[in-house]
Amino acid sequence: MAGQSRKYPFLRRSRAMWGSRRVWQPRLVFWAGAISIGLISVLFAVLADKAQALFHVMIGNDGGWRFYLPLIVTPAGFVLCAWLAYAFFPGSQGSGIPQAIAARHLRDDDDRSHILSLRLVVGKIVLTIVGLFCGASIGREGPTVQVGASLMLQAARWGGMAQARGLILAGSAAGIAAAFNTPLAGIVFAIEEMGRTYEARTNGLVLTAVILAGLASLGLVGNYTYFGVSRDTISFAADWPLVIACGVIGGGFGALFSLLALKATRRIRRWHALQPLWRALLVAAVCGLAVAVIGIVSGGLTFGTGYAQARSAVEGAPLPWFFFAEKFAAGLLSMISGIPGGIFAPSLAVGAGIGSSLGLVFGSSAGVAALLGMAGYFAGVVQAPMTAFVIILEMTGNHDNVIGLMLASMLGYGTARLISHEPLYHALSRVFIAEAIRRRRATLEI
Repeated sequence: MAGQSRKYPFLRRSRAMWGSRRVWQPRLVFWAGAISIGLISVLFAVLADKAQALFHVMIGNDGGWRFYLPLIVTPAGFVLCAWLAYAFFPGSQGSGIPQAIAARHLRDDDDRSHILSLRLVVGKIVLTIVGLFCGASIGREGPTVQVGASLMLQAARWGGMAQARGLILAGSAAGIAAAFNTPLAGIVFAIEEMGRTYEARTNGLVLTAVILAGLASLGLVGNYTYFGVSRDTISFAADWPLVIACGVIGGGFGALFSLLALKATRRIRRWHALQPLWRALLVAAVCGLAVAVIGIVSGGLTFGTGYAQARSAVEGAPLPWFFFAEKFAAGLLSMISGIPGGIFAPSLAVGAGIGSSLGLVFGSSAGVAALLGMAGYFAGVVQAPMTAFVIILEMTGNHDNVIGLMLASMLGYGTARLISHEPLYHALSRVFIAEAIRRRRATLEI
């Protein structure tokens, strides 16, 4: 063996390298970070579900006086979340995906720390849970992306790793994969949405993070499909008009959501400039009250993520024809209110509602129509068609509808591009980039 080392010196160097702490420490820290994303994502999911359940217990389902408690609880909860986000967790507002995208474009670690940090991990989780407990129409999936990116960036700091942009991408992909139990969607999301300038050298980081986070999640909750298993399949002859309608109409509504969200957010930010705290609280209160009114009018259907409604539609139970419009409005108001919370799950619920309504018009299966509506609307909102159909395939466990979902997603994307040229998350990310530049300039002037 000693002779081999003398004959092949690279073997000696290889053993020395792999035995070096400098080599193993970054890897161990990276692996620990990826596993922690899976564990925290599961904990986040459990707490979010419990928060929603407590809200519905609080308001009851008997139509009594408790059903009107959201008129007080929801706006008060919105104000509390907005104040805590402003005072203690700045950078936690909104989905969390724009923050992760912005962090990949920022070069300075101090700039990144304002939108990705362990403090924001705590704030994002706590305030999203509080929002769900108050009836906000938000999801936990976007926040899980910011949590995953924050944990992985912190792992990079502790492990002395230099690939910050790649690690942010890996953490974001792991967050999506663990949130939905959709590893392929996590990878596609990283390529299509998070990394429009995707670098092939980050493949190993993304795959490893997704695998480890997924294993941690599977170890706690087992293998599952987010919306159960869809049994319905698209009929090539009868259902293609429905596929086209769900793609075009769903994409149109998705683009409308994106357009309204961007315009409202920009106007509110300009209006905030003079008195940022008080005006932020006023906007949160008004939006919270409006969400409460919509929730009461809808019979409680629009409160929370919309997961139960979307799943029932996927399983074949038609939703009320007006549900998608009410959920659309509740989701839009929750987003522009400035409280932390994502739009993934509410968007899927709106899409399921659009599909369900179109299914009634075309006389098609409610389950198939809901899937197609989800694909068209979600692709229209985020303008990421591959992510849309892959995530829906993985969440329903039925691969018989691949072509139909692909077509609905592409039609949704194409329709959205005609209406709104800016992808929602990337447009919002520029706000955080601009804030970082402004902060740096102010520091240099001092």
